[in-house]
Amino acid sequence: MGIKKYNPRTPSLRYKTGLTFDEITTNESEKSLTVGISKNAGRGAGGRIAVRRRGGGHKRKYRVIDFKRDKVGIPGKIATVEYDPNRTANIALVVYADGEKRYILAPKGIQVGREVISGPGAPIEIGNTLPLESVPLGHTVHNVELELGRGGQLVRAAGLGASVVAKEGDYVTLKLPSGEMRMVFKKCSATLGEVGNEDHMNVTIGKAGRSRWMGKRPKVRGVVMNPHDHPHGGGEGKTSGGRHPVSPWGQPTKGYKTRKKSKSSSKFIVKKRK
Repeated sequence: MGIKKYNPRTPSLRYKTGLTFDEITTNESEKSLTVGISKNAGRGAGGRIAVRRRGGGHKRKYRVIDFKRDKVGIPGKIATVEYDPNRTANIALVVYADGEKRYILAPKGIQVGREVISGPGAPIEIGNTLPLESVPLGHTVHNVELELGRGGQLVRAAGLGASVVAKEGDYVTLKLPSGEMRMVFKKCSATLGEVGNEDHMNVTIGKAGRSRWMGKRPKVRGVVMNPHDHPHGGGEGKTSGGRHPVSPWGQPTKGYKTRKKSKSSSKFIVKKRK
């Protein structure tokens, strides 16, 4: 998918870029796999804001994605490649031989009419889902499971892919897009190929209003706030905070480790990303 530029008829269009959507084959989503979604503007189950600077944005409908790919041994054909407003990747509608329809993440290079299949005996082709033990060394995968049967959790964003670098015992070592080397149980499934829509990262927003369409609200620096709003606030004239960077609640924000050891999966990390 390419990048298009705009004539600078207005200041906001001067640097704005967008996708050409060459791969998209339809503008209509499958109704049976589309559900309404309510916005919570960054609020958690208790109604309190858990993620700041969220709210507004264009109305969306959620597309139910098959991250598990658990229709083992049943072939399906790619019917359409569609835009999904809820994620960076495009999605593909698969119509299986038994008539069932499901959405999957659209791999790079997938085309309408291609056949995809899941299971240990699936061919080594883009879009097919196999256990990691069946994927040859050096191949790129995405939509990687971390827990058997839970569905893909890793490597799902546009343009990403993880490499299979080693197999030893019950674990397969993957090199993730971040540079981290991680061991994953060999029976966990992954989909062959990279996620499509790799040009998503090259898009320039161009104006603040476009961020608002996506539900992103403005970010205000702590040093321009008042003292009761932020630890960096206050002071005469323009100050730089006067202390090491912290969050509004006083927690250091540059390199301070907050991960709990009891919930850590560090024993599966062969090489850290930093």
